[in-house]
Amino acid sequence: MRVRFVNAVKRQALAAIIFAALCTASASAQNPDAMMPEASTAKAKHILQQLIDAFGGPTYLDIRDSDCEGRLARFGHNGELSGYTNFKDFWRYPDANRTEYSKKGVIINLYVGDQGWTLDKGGVSELSAASIADFQDQAKRDINNLLRVRLKEPGMTIRYGGIDIVDLKTIDWVDITDSEQRNFRLAVDQSSHLLARAVVSTPDQTMSDRNVETNIYTNFQLMDGVRTAMQITTDRNGHRSSQVFFAICKYNSGLPADLFTKGSLGKRFSEVGSKKYKDEKKKEKDEN
Repeated sequence: MRVRFVNAVKRQALAAIIFAALCTASASAQNPDAMMPEASTAKAKHILQQLIDAFGGPTYLDIRDSDCEGRLARFGHNGELSGYTNFKDFWRYPDANRTEYSKKGVIINLYVGDQGWTLDKGGVSELSAASIADFQDQAKRDINNLLRVRLKEPGMTIRYGGIDIVDLKTIDWVDITDSEQRNFRLAVDQSSHLLARAVVSTPDQTMSDRNVETNIYTNFQLMDGVRTAMQITTDRNGHRSSQVFFAICKYNSGLPADLFTKGSLGKRFSEVGSKKYKDEKKKEKDEN
């Protein structure tokens, strides 16, 4: 009996050692620091392909334009909610965007490549060079542009970043750095293969530090064959800055080409803006 007991203990100990070794090997295989660069890149690209497939695969990759409506919540520097604004957001990818805000009148910001205009109660005016440069950088930081267009750009470095728990989900990190040293850290849900969050850090032009923007994606819904995050929460440098709540998104709906022209803003102002502007000026004059 004693011999059998001793043998059983030895077998259990041996099994425990083997199990521990297998766990260690598995953990080592998942440790990004222990992976060869080629293996790390291959694993990261595999996860990115799963992400693209979860978004809609070829349908997602073939998106040429989008038309979304919703509400935008903005937050002050102290983190307090400063109010909601209804908006419409139109994209003609990769670098044309028109956003219409409807709060105390209509405000439209329109960017097309290296040009930009705004429409407010005073009429149509050119956007500043700083605003246009900020939009161009925003377009390069945009995750949809990254996944659909930019991954094939020269100078892109793609690495596996390891396993983590984010928002109570087991995720894989994928690290991507472009030729201008923008770093993208994508947290991809291991279960759904959807994007849980994206952390984008960019060099600060005035300081030696980096600006960090974190987008948290929730409430995915299927819209025109594309899995779409209906809520996006944005933090900048550790402070909550905005939340977007989409009501609906349409893709490849055939947006008219003149929607992204300065002339369309002038037409809109002649239809509604100029009358409202004159009425407001008349009211101010009567009150004085």
